[in-house]
Amino acid sequence: MRTSRVTPSEKIFVTTFSELGVPESMCDTLADQGITEPFAIQELTIAEALAGRDVCGKAKTGSGKTLAFGLPTLALTPRSADGRPTTLMLTPTRELANQIAAVVEPLAKAMDIRSIATYGGTNIERQIELLGAGMDVIIATPGRLIDLIERKAVDVGGIQRVVVDEADRMADMGFLPQVEWVLRHIDGRHQTLLFSATLDGVVDTLVKRYLRDPVFHEVEEREVTVAEMGHLFLSVHKMDRVRVAARIIGANGRTLLFTRTKRGADRLCGDLRDEGVKAGAIHGDLPQVKRERALSDFMKGKITALVATDVAARGLHIDEVDVVVHYNVPAEHKTYLHRSGRTARAGRGGTAVTMFLWDEELEVRQLQRRLGLRLPLHDMFSNNERLDDLLAFAASSDNVGR
Repeated sequence: MRTSRVTPSEKIFVTTFSELGVPESMCDTLADQGITEPFAIQELTIAEALAGRDVCGKAKTGSGKTLAFGLPTLALTPRSADGRPTTLMLTPTRELANQIAAVVEPLAKAMDIRSIATYGGTNIERQIELLGAGMDVIIATPGRLIDLIERKAVDVGGIQRVVVDEADRMADMGFLPQVEWVLRHIDGRHQTLLFSATLDGVVDTLVKRYLRDPVFHEVEEREVTVAEMGHLFLSVHKMDRVRVAARIIGANGRTLLFTRTKRGADRLCGDLRDEGVKAGAIHGDLPQVKRERALSDFMKGKITALVATDVAARGLHIDEVDVVVHYNVPAEHKTYLHRSGRTARAGRGGTAVTMFLWDEELEVRQLQRRLGLRLPLHDMFSNNERLDDLLAFAASSDNVGR
């Protein structure tokens, strides 16, 4: 078993996708998108995947995994003569399926092969119709794929390449039994590429059970630390809480707000709109079209506030977030860091704001102790001008720990 471990910025062997063996048509498509140099995880895995090896990649969301598995699998995928797919990409959520499809579709077109993304919450009859016309690559969530298999709309018996993306999240969401069900229905030997942020526990069991003599590659992602962002802890009045959030959003740019519950996310989104804020929400109970629209509008800058639950936001690659607001106090410090790290990506600065009510002060102080912080708790009202420049507020002398 061969393994390698690098940091995201390290260059390994090559500087271009062409040197990795990626076909010229896909290299041209990438160049048209301004993508000319491979990321570390792509350098490590693409050539071996093109050689037909089973590959296990450990890397986090946003590290370039989609191209790491997309380029070699598309390069190896022929146009099917009988319309049966030969490449399958499994991913845990509808949003991730769409993100993969957005990367894969132009590359598939360049290779003259057909691809489809299929997941729950969309018209299954229309998907059955498209599949009946012939497909080469299927990007799917496990539940919808099993539904299609059982309806005999998809035959996975001839699949030659399988990608399991975000395997750790598959496990967290209870999807690994469904993944294994799919893998058991694939006839004969096939190539498997598995990517995950962690490789322990049940994910390790999946690797041992379904990958043949895999090569292991890891990109060590440096964890965002509390020192790389500003922190503000604001004690607010229940009746003024939404207005405080609205002022923060209006003055400080693109803001990602976290709530504990789906109902809380909907309520906050509606309240922000009442305050004149362009806001959207993502959580598991929303119709798929609304989730997709909210995420797309936020990433394009059409809305300035995105309200999310932790489950809905996990795994999504959202860059250039100016402020993260913990509208509810995080239950644990790891949740705080995971949420807050979205405002300190790619070396950018940012501010994490925790809002709390008077009876939540003890929770906040316990949270600070676990984070290694000792910062003041500010009484805050929506008419306070300090909310208009959070970076300066977080860096000010009266926000320094004692």
